[in-house]
Amino acid sequence: MIPWCLASCMQYPAAAAAGEEKTMLSAEKVPLTNSKAIIYSPGGSARRDTPIRLKPGPHLFLDEYLIESSENVSRVVNVPQRDAGVPNPIVTGKEDGCFQPYMTIIRDPESGRFRLWYGHRTEDSDAGRSHVAYMESEDGIHWVRPPKVLADPAPIQFGVSVIDDGPGTRDVSQRYKFAWWKDGGLRIATSPDGLAWTPISPGVVLRHNHDITSIFRDPLRDRYVATISVYRTGDAWAGQRRITMQGFSADLMNWNTPHYVLTPNDAVDKGETQFYAMDGYLVRGDLTIGMVKVLRDDLKADNPPDPPEAYGMGYTALAWTRDGETWFRDTGHFFDPDPRKGAWDHAHAWIDEQVPVGGEVFLYYGGYARGHKVNRFEERQIGLAKMKRDRYVARTAGTAPGRIVTPLLLIDGNGLTVNADAKDGRVVVEIVGEDGQPISGFSKTDCKPVTVDALDAPLRWSRPLRELAGKPVRLEFTLTSARLFSFDLR
Repeated sequence: MIPWCLASCMQYPAAAAAGEEKTMLSAEKVPLTNSKAIIYSPGGSARRDTPIRLKPGPHLFLDEYLIESSENVSRVVNVPQRDAGVPNPIVTGKEDGCFQPYMTIIRDPESGRFRLWYGHRTEDSDAGRSHVAYMESEDGIHWVRPPKVLADPAPIQFGVSVIDDGPGTRDVSQRYKFAWWKDGGLRIATSPDGLAWTPISPGVVLRHNHDITSIFRDPLRDRYVATISVYRTGDAWAGQRRITMQGFSADLMNWNTPHYVLTPNDAVDKGETQFYAMDGYLVRGDLTIGMVKVLRDDLKADNPPDPPEAYGMGYTALAWTRDGETWFRDTGHFFDPDPRKGAWDHAHAWIDEQVPVGGEVFLYYGGYARGHKVNRFEERQIGLAKMKRDRYVARTAGTAPGRIVTPLLLIDGNGLTVNADAKDGRVVVEIVGEDGQPISGFSKTDCKPVTVDALDAPLRWSRPLRELAGKPVRLEFTLTSARLFSFDLR
C-alpha cells in the first residue's frame, strides 16, 4: 500500500454506504487549470545547480533530462516495424469476436504463459454493450482457441483493463483487478484468478463522460492510477474534443480529484487532434512510458472513402512521466496505420499494451481497416509489432562525430552499459569532473570503443567505475555513425 502520509494527503471522497453510489464531481467539470500536460519540444537542455543522483537501472534519452549539451546529434523516433512472420491480426473480429481495440495482456510470473483479456461482442451485436473474452498463449502470438467468454461482473459498455497484483498480494482473493466503463464512469471488479469477477461497488467509483478508461499499478509510487477519457471544450482547441485525465487511489474505491495529462493545442497539433486514451504503460528506470491513442476524425483512410460515410484515422504517439503526474507528449507519430489500402489496420493502429519478452517489447495494438465506426463487429482486431528493449528514441550521429554531455551526476555503481547500434561506427564515453577536465583513467583514450549493435554493451576504462562513487561527474558520449538509445547503471 502507499505510505500513510501520502494517502492522508490525497483528497479522497468519503466512501459510500453499502448499496449506495457516491455523489461525485464528474471529471470533465474539473477546471483546465488543473493540468499537468506538457507538449514536448525537442532541442532543450538540462542545467541544474545540484548533481542528479543516478539510480541503478536504465536511463533513456527520450528527452533532454540527461542532456546538458549536444552537437552533431539528431533525435529520431524509432518506429516499430511490422513483422511479416507474425500472422496479423492475431485476434480477429469475425472468428474471435473482438469488438474493441482495448485489451490486457499479462505474462504470468509463475507459468510464463501469456494471458489475454479483450472486448467481445454480445450475442445480439449491441454497439453499446460488450463482454470480456479470455485466451492463453505460450509465445504471445498463437492463442489457444476458442476464446472463453467470461461472465460479466455487471453490465459492461467498453473497457478491458486488468491488473495482476501478483502472487504475493495481501488478499489473494482480490489478486486481479478489472476496470470498465458503464453509465457515466469507471467501475471496478476483483478476482482471485482473473476469470470470475466480483464488483467492489454497485456503482461508479470515478465519474467521467467518455466511455474509455483503464487502471494501472504504479510500482514506483505504490498506488493505483486511473486513466480516464473526457469529452469537453477548451481554450487551446476548437470544439468538443476527447482528452485524457488521471487520478490516484490506494484502494480503487476512493479517488483524488483527477488532473489533465493530455490536451491538444491547435497552434501545435494538426487538424482535429483528439486523445482517445493512453495505456500500455511500461516502467523503465525512473520513467513511465505510455502509448497515446491519437484520433483524427477529420481524416479518411482512402479517397474516396469506402464506404462513402467512412471517417476517422488513428495512430499512436509516445508520452512519458518522471514524477508519475506530469506527462510529456511527443507530437511525432510512433506507430502509424498500414498505408496499404485493404490492410486490416489501414485506418487505425492504436498500441494498447507493452509486454517485455527477453530483449524485445511486444507491442499489441488495435487495428481498424476502413474507419472509426465502420463494420465494428468484424474490422476491429488485434495485432502485434515488436521492437528492441528501450529503443523508442535514438540519438543519432553520422560520419561527423556527435557529442552528448550529461548534467553533473552522482554515480554509485559497479559498471555502465550502453544500448546502442554502433556496428557501422563507434561509441566512446569520457568521464569528466566538475571542472570539465577528463578524470585520469576515464578519458576517451582509456575507454574501449563500443562497435557492436547491442542492448547492453559494457563500457570499460582503465580504472573501475566504483572509484567515482560520491564524486560529481559528467558523462561525455562521442558517437560516430552510430545510434544511442540509453545507458544502464549496474
